[in-house]
Amino acid sequence: MQAAVTVTPARIPELLLGLATVRPVFLWGAPGIGKSSLVRHFAESLGLECVSLLGTQLAPEDLIGVPQIRDGRSVFCPPEAIARDEPYCLFLDELNAATPDVQKAFYSLILDRRIGTYELPAGSVVIGAGNRATDNALARPIASALVNRLTHVHLRASVTDWLVWAGENGIHPWVTDYLTDRPGHLWSQPPKTEEPFSTPRSWHMLSDALHSFGSALDEETLKIVAHGTLTPAHAVSFCGYVKIVRHTYGIEAIIKGDVSWPKRVEDRDLLYYLAEAFRGRLVRELPATKDQIPPALRQAAHRAKSLLVQLAEISVEVAQTVIRDDENGRPVLPAWFLIEAARDMPRLVEARR
Repeated sequence: MQAAVTVTPARIPELLLGLATVRPVFLWGAPGIGKSSLVRHFAESLGLECVSLLGTQLAPEDLIGVPQIRDGRSVFCPPEAIARDEPYCLFLDELNAATPDVQKAFYSLILDRRIGTYELPAGSVVIGAGNRATDNALARPIASALVNRLTHVHLRASVTDWLVWAGENGIHPWVTDYLTDRPGHLWSQPPKTEEPFSTPRSWHMLSDALHSFGSALDEETLKIVAHGTLTPAHAVSFCGYVKIVRHTYGIEAIIKGDVSWPKRVEDRDLLYYLAEAFRGRLVRELPATKDQIPPALRQAAHRAKSLLVQLAEISVEVAQTVIRDDENGRPVLPAWFLIEAARDMPRLVEARR
């Protein structure tokens, strides 16, 4: 399902309060974005127990129940997890990953709030959630009859919301500080191949590992853990960041000339991270046109070109990341700076193309 309008996690409690208390709601979002935890927290805010049913692990009889003979007639008895006396939050997780038969079994439960003769207690809420087919996740088409029984809300990742949550839930400071500096690394599109990718959930997993290892965490173990949870490029950058934290080796020192770019092969992750920091600095400080440059900034721009040359001498590939275009193929750095870079470093600009 395509998202015409998306919302951040901070909007979900307010929306669910207005929607889920009167009609069933379906939350769409990429894997690891926090759909399940948002539903559980919403249920807690209402004082309701959250009962989760995982669509991929259900058969139709798990919902309809099994028949019993009463007074010579068969009666279907819904399972204990569903048939409750007190109001609760019924969370249908991975609903769109369920088989068509299971989805069909949900129809009356979602719209009429009943299974057979059992009816959900007054005050109960029904919320479904699932991944999108575009996320390379297990997702089946939902029949129009079921689509029309739900109000659909599309969730997107928000680093601002997540950092607020992280600060209240003991997320490791390396993770929060890194994502404060690299907000675009909170989430990445799920890859077509089987490899880790960055999501709010995977950053939480990394934080747990950092807390678990504590001060005993060495560089090799950090690489294993980071590459086991994050998008490969993000893992390299995060390892470089940790080296900076541990050794107070930052981009400011390089710009001032106190230290040079790291040259060791084993410090390539650090070099990538510093190059990203250098790029961010140039994006923030370089004006769009050269005639707007004050004398002090003109000297800084000259220093930046010199540093870019030095970086290219160590690795053209890393230096290329500084001047690369954005994901839509548009230049990020000012045209005048790229032109001067092309004049001083034609090999670097050729590689960029």
